[in-house]
Amino acid sequence: MFKNLNPSALGITGHQSEIIELALTYGFAGMDLNIVEFATRAKSKGMDYARRLIKSADIRIGTFTLPLKWDTDDESFQNELKELPEYAGYAAELGCTRATVVLAPAGDTRPYHENFEFHRHRFHDICAALEPSGVRLAVGFQAAEYLRRDCAFQFIHDLDALSLLVNMVAAPNMGLLLDIWDIVACGGSLESVQKIPAQQIVAVQVADMPADVPFADLDEKSRLLPGGENGQIDVAGFLALLRDADYDGPITLQPSRGAFQSRRRDVIVKQAGEVLNKALHPPKPVVVADQPEEVVASG
Repeated sequence: MFKNLNPSALGITGHQSEIIELALTYGFAGMDLNIVEFATRAKSKGMDYARRLIKSADIRIGTFTLPLKWDTDDESFQNELKELPEYAGYAAELGCTRATVVLAPAGDTRPYHENFEFHRHRFHDICAALEPSGVRLAVGFQAAEYLRRDCAFQFIHDLDALSLLVNMVAAPNMGLLLDIWDIVACGGSLESVQKIPAQQIVAVQVADMPADVPFADLDEKSRLLPGGENGQIDVAGFLALLRDADYDGPITLQPSRGAFQSRRRDVIVKQAGEVLNKALHPPKPVVVADQPEEVVASG
């Protein structure tokens, strides 16, 4: 496992050189990539130019967001699908073999079972387009109840339903984007993750949640930095379980942007790095050996 920086998740922006410098300064071994921007640069100035900073910094590329709208009409989908192998090829040349996508948990267009079949077919085609480059697709869900309110039809918003979709697509390069916050928000636990085949876990995101907020009232502001006083998720425990399962991918912090008191980029990335360090390498409890009873000699 390695510390991975997603600038967008932390609400920071900057030139690629600036983001790389921040990542390396505060101990991140990897960073996420805007594959569309990278591909545009590679097409206009060549691959060697586009990747020069990444190569010289010797930093890993953790994931890229799938550059495709899958929930659209057939013609638009097929047109975008034709471009996907090229994007996947650019990512693979950087050593990045993980693309991520997150499902909408509800909508107004299709009932659940119809929507399930729609996604099964679409993701089958997407995985087929990614496979020649060796790129795996990590699919995540969103558990917060507020995202489903006022929608006509519910859709996948828990781990069991998402796992069913992954198994039904049956593509060798499709797996799970595990967001620990969402797993707990839908009633999951360490045991829920322990049941997942290790090879299905493609990418991992982490955040804590307030202990005094009911699940039904959770919202985007409820995504806290791990290790706080008011948190309730054993993030370190989840990561230890993943380490024992030989997960070797990125660990990405995904808090609310309001979780940071400062708006300075360096302060935000420094704090994010420290938080992930503590979750990945929690201090070991100090064991105090029993002291032998004092023997008082009789006079």
